[in-house]
Amino acid sequence: MMNLRKLGEFGLIDLIKRMTGESSGVIKGIGDDCAVLPFDRKNYLLFTCDMLVEGIDFTRRDKSDLIGRKSLGVCLSDIAACGGLPRYAQVSLGLPASMSVSRARELYRGIIFQARKFKVAIVGGDISRSDKLIIDVSLVGLVKKRNLVLRSGAKKGDIIFVSGELGGSFYGKHLAFTPRIKEANYLVNNFKVNSMIDISDGLLQDLGHILKQSNQGAVIFEDLIPISENARKSEEALYMGEDFELLFTLPLAEARRLQKRSMRSLAKFSAVGEIVNESCGLVFLNRQGKKVKVKAGGFTPSFQQSSVGVEKERAGFRHF
Repeated sequence: MMNLRKLGEFGLIDLIKRMTGESSGVIKGIGDDCAVLPFDRKNYLLFTCDMLVEGIDFTRRDKSDLIGRKSLGVCLSDIAACGGLPRYAQVSLGLPASMSVSRARELYRGIIFQARKFKVAIVGGDISRSDKLIIDVSLVGLVKKRNLVLRSGAKKGDIIFVSGELGGSFYGKHLAFTPRIKEANYLVNNFKVNSMIDISDGLLQDLGHILKQSNQGAVIFEDLIPISENARKSEEALYMGEDFELLFTLPLAEARRLQKRSMRSLAKFSAVGEIVNESCGLVFLNRQGKKVKVKAGGFTPSFQQSSVGVEKERAGFRHF
C-alpha cells in the first residue's frame, strides 16, 4: 500500500482535487496560491490558509515574535501572488500547556506586527492544546477582476522575472521576510502580468507549477539569477525555497517597460529567463552557456538543528 511519503505533496494535492471535483461558481479552486471566489461587480474574493508546525516550519529555539510574523506572512505572500490586497484573518493556535504566557504573548505580537503593517484585521480563530506549537492562519483579501493573476497564464515569449534575491532563506530570512504585497500591486496596476507565483518551494519547483498549468517550457540563465549574500552555494537559489519572493512572467514589450522604470521603494526585479514551447521542457543554461540537467523540485520544510545551523529536508505538506 502506498504511503504519503511515496505519494508526495503534489500527488496528494492531485488526489484531493480529483476527490473534491469542480464547484459551481468558483473562479479558481485547488491548484493556485489562493482560491478565487465571486464577490462583487469589480472584485474577486481571495481565500488562502497556511499551517506552521514546530519542527517542520520553525524550531523551538526560534524567536516567538518571528514565528508569529511568518505565520501571517506566508498567507500575505499568497495574496500578493494573485495581485490582491489582504483584508481579514483568523488565527488558530495549538499550544503546549508548558508554554509560558510571555512566549505566547510574543508569538501574538509578531502576528499583530504583520497585521498592522499590511492593514489586516484579525477577526477570530481557535485555540487548542497541542504537544507542539501549531499555527493555522486563514486570510481573505480582494483583487480587482482586471488585476487577477494566476499560475496558468504564461505565454511563449514571456520574460521570466523574480523579485529580490534568492537562496539562503533557511538561515534566517524564512522568519523575517517581507511579503511582496506592494511590489505585486505595483506590477498588476502598471503592467500586463501573464502569470505569477510566490517562491515558497524553490525557484525551479515553483516555475514548474507555472509551466505545468500554462502548458509551456522555459529557459533559465544561471548568470541572471540574483543570489542572496546569505546563500552558501548557488544551488540554494534554485532549490532552497522559502524566499517568498515573486516569480512572474511578462510579454517582451512589458518586460522592457519594467526594466526602464526606477523603483527605489520596491524590491529589485530581475529577468532570469524566457517562456518557450512546452516541448522544450525546462532548460537551464550555466554561466558557460551549456545546458545543465536540473530537477524541477525543491525542499519541503522539516527543520532540524545541526552544528552549522538549520537544515531543511521537507517532511510536511504545504497548503494547496
